[in-house]
Amino acid sequence: MTPIKTTFAGAVALGALATGPAFAEVPESCRTVRLAEVGWTDIQATTGVASTLLDALGYTTDVKVTSVPLTFIGLEQGDIDVFLGLWMPSMAGMVEDRLESGAIEQVRANLEGAKYTLVVPKYAADAGVTDLADLDAHKDQFGSKIYGIEPGNDGNQLIQDIIDADAFGLGDWDLVESSEAGMLLQASGAWKAEEWIVFLGWAPHPMNTKMDIVYLTGGDAYFGPNQGGATVYTLTRDGLSDTCSNLGTMLNNLAFTVEMENILMAGILDHGETAESAATKFIKANPALLDTWLDGVTTVDGAPGAPAVKAALGL
Repeated sequence: MTPIKTTFAGAVALGALATGPAFAEVPESCRTVRLAEVGWTDIQATTGVASTLLDALGYTTDVKVTSVPLTFIGLEQGDIDVFLGLWMPSMAGMVEDRLESGAIEQVRANLEGAKYTLVVPKYAADAGVTDLADLDAHKDQFGSKIYGIEPGNDGNQLIQDIIDADAFGLGDWDLVESSEAGMLLQASGAWKAEEWIVFLGWAPHPMNTKMDIVYLTGGDAYFGPNQGGATVYTLTRDGLSDTCSNLGTMLNNLAFTVEMENILMAGILDHGETAESAATKFIKANPALLDTWLDGVTTVDGAPGAPAVKAALGL
């Protein structure tokens, strides 16, 4: 009897026959994935992970750098497929109507335990500024300025809402808009000089280890409870998970921790890595994550996803 030789390709084919539709090829219309990236390092990091996985699975990824408002419009109009950065509850006012109407879809929470509210250096907190209600008594030391990030950002809008409502006596304060990098440069310079500054802070982010900062209480009505406690969700255009089920499965699996994102962001900010190179380095150091992230996921040609990605990344 002649022994039967099974090649790797043959084994994949046999596996596909054995498991049926789960190993079907991905339709051509689903093989290009357009991801929104809004200029925040945490979303650069998570988008870098997603695009690295998708590229290794044989997809074509198109990362579109855009603003938060334009991201929601792009999802609604079908020009963007995936956004990994819906911070809730701070973005609720920008997205709730679209979610309720079904114009866009919320897939899952991809990060729990985040924070998003105003912060001050610890030396300002030690001097008595621990709540938003404490700011105005020290307006001269703060220069009556609150530093935000890019125009159109939800956090900036919440700060402006506080000012417009004269909440906490901050009606005569000014919002200073710039960018994540610009705000952090200003904050870092003030912190090193032990000057007083109040700015928009969040976790995960390396700012939490580079500067000794304190998250202010009192902003629950604006930033959410528990000192700006936040959850980050994955959004897609309407119907994506149904029409592109393999991609939908991966997005349903994809979740992060604050510690993971801190490591990824440090690679980008501290070591000059691209989002994709930081993601590749992190995945190589934590290969077991692939078995969770790619459970039930295939390549575009229908082969098992996790082994293909491990091979592509040299694992």
